[in-house]
Amino acid sequence: MTYLLALDQGTSSSRSIVFDEHGHIVALAQQELPQIYPRPGWVEHDPMEIWRTQLATAREVLAKANIKSSDIRALGITNQRETTALWNRKTGQPVHHAIVWQDRRAESTCAQLREQGKESLIQSRTGLLIDAYFSGTKLKWLLDNAPGARAQAERGELAFGTIDSWLMWQLTGGALHATDVTNASRTMLFNVHTNQWDDELLELLGIPRSLMPTVLPSSAYYGDVRADLLGSAIPIGGVAGDQQSALFGQACFKAGMAKNTYGTGCFMLMHTGNQFQTSQNGLLTTSAAQVAPTSTGAAPLAYAMEGSVFVGGAVVQWLRDGLHAIKGSAEVQGLAESVPDSGGVMMVPAFTGLGAPYWKPDARGTITGLTRGTTVAHIARAALESIAYQSAALLQAMSRDAVGAGAAPVAELRVDGGACVNDLLMQFQADLLGIPVIRPAVIETTALGAAYLAGLSSGVYRSTDELSGMWRADRKFLPTLGADRAAELMAQWERAVRQTVLQ
Repeated sequence: MTYLLALDQGTSSSRSIVFDEHGHIVALAQQELPQIYPRPGWVEHDPMEIWRTQLATAREVLAKANIKSSDIRALGITNQRETTALWNRKTGQPVHHAIVWQDRRAESTCAQLREQGKESLIQSRTGLLIDAYFSGTKLKWLLDNAPGARAQAERGELAFGTIDSWLMWQLTGGALHATDVTNASRTMLFNVHTNQWDDELLELLGIPRSLMPTVLPSSAYYGDVRADLLGSAIPIGGVAGDQQSALFGQACFKAGMAKNTYGTGCFMLMHTGNQFQTSQNGLLTTSAAQVAPTSTGAAPLAYAMEGSVFVGGAVVQWLRDGLHAIKGSAEVQGLAESVPDSGGVMMVPAFTGLGAPYWKPDARGTITGLTRGTTVAHIARAALESIAYQSAALLQAMSRDAVGAGAAPVAELRVDGGACVNDLLMQFQADLLGIPVIRPAVIETTALGAAYLAGLSSGVYRSTDELSGMWRADRKFLPTLGADRAAELMAQWERAVRQTVLQ
């Protein structure tokens, strides 16, 4: 049996999963990652804790699977995107905590860029809108605020990376400073037409080019893990940011295929083939995972339209940790199902602003429609439904963009992530969208995508066609709500969204 190891470094935990060659999970190990909140709107991680937990889970999963590291054909990495690390090239020590993708501290820099009229330049080169979400302005903040960082960077002593780069640096003992096209495309510094760092954008943010990692295709030979870490020198064969990795793991390889991941946030991607499309509806254009043909080594360009919901499953964590409405996240479905509907309550969980398609950084969370008859069950149901409403707004925007480009609207939505196991949520999602929502047999599609990318580069799989044939559905949720009623509910949602920014 051939095995593949996926390292899945997420926002709330580090995980490692061993897959067999058929894409089945052999073993899984997970450790929670502490969150650091220095100020309102600021979110940080300790890079050394990221590395410690990721290495520990990799060692643990090999023991659980009862296999040797030499049994692993290749290793794939997938990671929380946009989270920004900066470290010393000699010591390998971070100069500051990593700034997490949710963090809003760079908003003032973004406002300056907007005032300078740089929106069209940045969107045309990177596919992104100006927002503190992306890595470039986070990196500028680190250079300007971490003691001595800018001077060290100017001397070539520091290295920047998203979390994939940080892990590869550690896994190879500093021999590899690299990233893949999908992670690079989330920095606001990368030209997605040329697959190169953009000198004009680097200069615009005052970022020395010496900081930047080498960019490779998502499926490629990167280097070998140091033998002393896991027992043998495992090739690193695949790297992709978590959402592009999930798109790959869902076998969405063709234009028009879409997936939604229900995690801490929600992330919907629709493959657009080799066509760079600029959204007219508040979405992003991003690089999809690129697979290098073995003969030339050059990967054909691949793109996706993306919409990001900043607070998805995190709203359930808030019910647990903020409101103390539930003791465990698993209780939310039962509590929500104890009432037939939300009783007119609408929750917009704009705890860190609103992402696509609204892009309202100053929005704040609201709960509307409260009456004396409102119970915590109604609020729990409204919280769950808010995940579906936000995702429906994304898919509607995507379909408008697709039709505007002469393509068909999205015909089905493949789903994954922790919250997709919630049947109530998935059925409500299908009702709002009016199309089938399909949950796969393996919902760990983010890690599976990384394993597939590593398997392609190492010869375990011949092509993406072979991977398409391996994809299996677990359950299909069909819409049961009339189109008029769904439209009425979406209109109520849009009214609630408008109320979040009237402050």
